[in-house]
Amino acid sequence: MHSPFLATALDAAHAAAAVIRRYYQRNLDVVLKADKSPVTQADVETEQTIRDIIGARFPDHGFYGEETGQSALDAEYLWLVDPIDGTKAFVREYPFFSTQIALMHRGRLIVGVSSAPVYGEVAYAEIGVGAWLDDKPIRVSEIDSIEAAAVSGGNLKTLASGPRWSRYGELVARVNRIRGYGDFLHYHLLASGKLEAVIESDVNILDIAALAVIVEAAGGKFTDLDGRPLDLQTTSVLAANSRLHATLLSQLS
Repeated sequence: MHSPFLATALDAAHAAAAVIRRYYQRNLDVVLKADKSPVTQADVETEQTIRDIIGARFPDHGFYGEETGQSALDAEYLWLVDPIDGTKAFVREYPFFSTQIALMHRGRLIVGVSSAPVYGEVAYAEIGVGAWLDDKPIRVSEIDSIEAAAVSGGNLKTLASGPRWSRYGELVARVNRIRGYGDFLHYHLLASGKLEAVIESDVNILDIAALAVIVEAAGGKFTDLDGRPLDLQTTSVLAANSRLHATLLSQLS
């Protein structure tokens, strides 16, 4: 049995998927936001659908959405929602986009759902309970050496222009496999034990909050590239199985 929080997140993700499928491949008008990122009617309607479901069940909870704004950020419980994480992929009609729904309790992320309705995966988790991919329990790998590890990188623009780039290059030369799966996918693979680490810069907390819960509940560790726990201002990621996280953090420092 899922907790009321996780059940609500799953219900909201299911409703969101129905909206997304209705709009997918319909040549929607695209508007550029102030930060030059795209938004469509599908983004806004999907988030409003999620917000309505959460608000009906937990009216005293806060809400931090990508498209419909923020309310009660100081509430004991705060929902973090990106209705279509990967709008560029959605607009260009390839399946690497997802709905991200997370719940934070007093600054601690406790519930996460990552739903990729066109790709065809749903990962979800609750801290202290477990993590699942398509209703099957998942767990990170136990590989404990960089030389045996598979690592995926994404959104590396800031990393490429900063002091860590040479360290990242040294890491690439050491690992068993380097990939760039990106978006939700490499976190699903990490939590499922199919690769060992994900490294990213240029992220927003709404992109990664639910995924952080899934990785942590699957036995992994999820921090920023300085080893700090996530908060609303986090912009980078070092996620790995628990055996490798400290080694990778040292390699990149």
